[in-house]
Amino acid sequence: MEPSAKKLEVQSVSRNTLSKQVVDQIVQLLVSGQMKSGDKLPPEMELMKELDVSRPVLREALSSLETLGVITRKTREGTFFNNKVGSYPFSIMLALATDNLPAIIEARMSLELGLVTIAAEKIKDEDLARLQETIETIKNSKDNNYGEADKEFHRIIAMSANNPIVEGMIDSLLITHEKTDSLIQYRERDLTVAFHQGIYEALAAHNPHEAFNQMYKHLDYVRQKILQHSQIN
Repeated sequence: MEPSAKKLEVQSVSRNTLSKQVVDQIVQLLVSGQMKSGDKLPPEMELMKELDVSRPVLREALSSLETLGVITRKTREGTFFNNKVGSYPFSIMLALATDNLPAIIEARMSLELGLVTIAAEKIKDEDLARLQETIETIKNSKDNNYGEADKEFHRIIAMSANNPIVEGMIDSLLITHEKTDSLIQYRERDLTVAFHQGIYEALAAHNPHEAFNQMYKHLDYVRQKILQHSQIN
């Protein structure tokens, strides 16, 4: 016989916006530290009792959490908190903001500026070598067709931050990269190489401040170019 699980401290919810409140209460189990990523949630009957809600309300809340990527429901096994709960909600917000170009660009800048700063402290020699390879690929590209090498450059930096909490957001970073990249009407290979080389040198020197500055100059230039073109059209 399995030992009884410890009693979870959750508040019963009022009758208005029930599903939303259930979502908040379940997320609070993570925030409060009572449960952690990968943990199995209590059975539905127990949650219904603790939260004082009906089965339809609970299932609506669980469906919302699953859509957001916070939980996974496995047949015959139960419901589990995902290991990386931060990635999907961000991706969904990006999808909802498809018409808000400035917000998408700012989201990319927010992610990359933080990641490059941490990467400067942690990046390894083999990652630096891979970054240099992408720069050479861009430098030798034909017809300015270097989108994949550009994307790989930014992905390597993001992964070099080596942080399991923000790792789940890297897919979202790549989504913003693809979105902004698709809006670039003309490429400037030599300028891209210069920007990337400046970022590379700051990372190689393990200088977080300079890495931030170099990445900001690069992304701000991209932002101005894209927004200027979108206003013209």
